[in-house]
Amino acid sequence: MIPGNVSLVTEFILVGLTDQPDLQLPLFFLFLAMYVVTVLGNLGLVTLIVLSSHLHTPMYFFLFNLSFIDLCYSSVFTPKMLTDFASEKNIISYMGCMTQLFFFCFFAISECYVLTSMAYDRYVAICNPLFYNIAMSPKVCCNLIFGSYLMAFSGAMAHTGCMLRLTFCDANTINHYLCDILPVLQLSCTSTYVNELVVFIVVGINIIVPSLTIFISYGCIVSIILQISSKEGRSKAFRTCSSHITAVSLFFGSGAFMYLKPSSALSMDEGKISSVFYSSVVPMMNPLIYCLRNKDVKLALRKTLSIRKF
Repeated sequence: MIPGNVSLVTEFILVGLTDQPDLQLPLFFLFLAMYVVTVLGNLGLVTLIVLSSHLHTPMYFFLFNLSFIDLCYSSVFTPKMLTDFASEKNIISYMGCMTQLFFFCFFAISECYVLTSMAYDRYVAICNPLFYNIAMSPKVCCNLIFGSYLMAFSGAMAHTGCMLRLTFCDANTINHYLCDILPVLQLSCTSTYVNELVVFIVVGINIIVPSLTIFISYGCIVSIILQISSKEGRSKAFRTCSSHITAVSLFFGSGAFMYLKPSSALSMDEGKISSVFYSSVVPMMNPLIYCLRNKDVKLALRKTLSIRKF
């Protein structure tokens, strides 16, 4: 126990996604299927990028990190959620809850900044192609990823540190399927004003700054695309942008809906539905969004499979 942290609660009970018994089994198979797709898609992409030398470029370096984050992100809570679907009483220890909270925040914030780095990479490639090798050198790419993880660690430490200072007395039932910030805050028997302020500031920075950077980058990209004379070229470029913007909007939009409202204005049932999108759907969709129509990835997959046959 951390000095100064006095907690009368040694374990929490997770309500889960729903309390209706008839839905437990269908939801178990639904989330199991989603998790299998998430693991196979992201692990397969990570492996393919490592094995294929012609994918060792800045774009795929960021995709590698995005897939790694999505794989870890979904693994923070999905295995526990799946076991809870088959359990009568879903218990998680106090330190287990705080650990889950830390890694949940860490990988969520990491994804924000990796998506931002990917948008910047596309901006340089399309708007400043002559300076691409300089602007996106290995050192710059590593610094961007290091900065992403540093921001994630700082944000996760801020949220978890503030949570550890709270006292939990009698209430220990979390109206959620994971140890998310706002549902846990509702159980504290001491003032949560500082925590709510930290949530608003940290989440605000980690949503607004990346969002603005992404949309400014894509604003510049769209202006360049409109100057392309070929209709087919413009259509292809717009399809690529729309896929990325869809993934970004889903992740940032659901996160903003969950965290950038006063807690009294948002029911936890709405919050649970919102969190399903950014915690389960987005990690599953990212490999599909970024790779299904990617000729380089398809070529690398064919080459890798043909090599393995021999």
